[in-house]
Amino acid sequence: MNHEHPFAQYVRILGKGRRGSRSLTYAEALEAMGMILDGKTEDVQLGAFLMLLRVKEESGEELAGFAQAARNHITRNIHSSITPDIDWSSYAGKRRHLPWYLLAVFCLADNGYKIFMHGAEGHTEGRIYTQSTLKTLGFLSASNWQEAEQHMQSQGFCYLPMEFMSPELHRIIELRNTFGLRSPVHSFSRMLNPLNAPCVAQGIFHPGYGSSHQLSANLLHYPRASIIKGEGGEIERNPDAPSIMQHCFNGELIEETWPSMFERRHVKPESLDLNNLRALWQDDAFDEYARAAVIGTLAFIARLMGKAETQQDCINIAENWWQQRNPERLK
Repeated sequence: MNHEHPFAQYVRILGKGRRGSRSLTYAEALEAMGMILDGKTEDVQLGAFLMLLRVKEESGEELAGFAQAARNHITRNIHSSITPDIDWSSYAGKRRHLPWYLLAVFCLADNGYKIFMHGAEGHTEGRIYTQSTLKTLGFLSASNWQEAEQHMQSQGFCYLPMEFMSPELHRIIELRNTFGLRSPVHSFSRMLNPLNAPCVAQGIFHPGYGSSHQLSANLLHYPRASIIKGEGGEIERNPDAPSIMQHCFNGELIEETWPSMFERRHVKPESLDLNNLRALWQDDAFDEYARAAVIGTLAFIARLMGKAETQQDCINIAENWWQQRNPERLK
């Protein structure tokens, strides 16, 4: 090459050294991720770019620019009339506890709310992911937008894996074992909201990321977005710990901490049996922690949707939703 590659400028911005480097602006992040998704970069550039971001940690403007570029890329191929109430991302997987958040999704669907779920699995060994759990429970994941729409109509929610929503982003996520680290895609995928749901729920593992995700939601002009330090990084309330939430409600940035739901922590289960999800749903077994995790997650969603403001008022709404669930959904 006798001339500089067009993408080299973005690698240089991030890697020019302690004094010369800086974060990308929103416009630069938008352009850079657009080039990546359009296949206009070399693999060596992609690796350098992603790892420089990982070391620096992404800013709110960078996350918003990346997310918007991905949204632009994804929406080119959407041919669907899906209108979800909630965008629900699921990229972390569970390790210490079962994915109780899925019972919250089922419960919301039984109460008339439509949930669009998207995520990826298999990128971190030893975790339980949404797609495989849904299959075990008898639910299909969508492989295209038409199937997603059908599932939404028939069961009140749908799950579209990243490999079908954006093969380009899925390829980058799959580089997790090549890099030995997660890339920024794991972060901004949580805020894609490709169907423009009015409410965007996000779960994060490290509370330090909350403020940048909150700022990104504001830059993306999402009407209502809430970020929770979820159990395992998923959208799931840990009832044994205070719950840190960061909201973006119509341009207003709010941070809240709800107290733990129990005075003492519960002992982590020795093994994880997916059949326990069905047992709790059908009231065939009682698990204090699990039930509180579901109710706490539903209360978080009630707060996101603006149903109430205090923890107790949101829990009361969650309890009512739980009582209105359909036991036949999980036979």
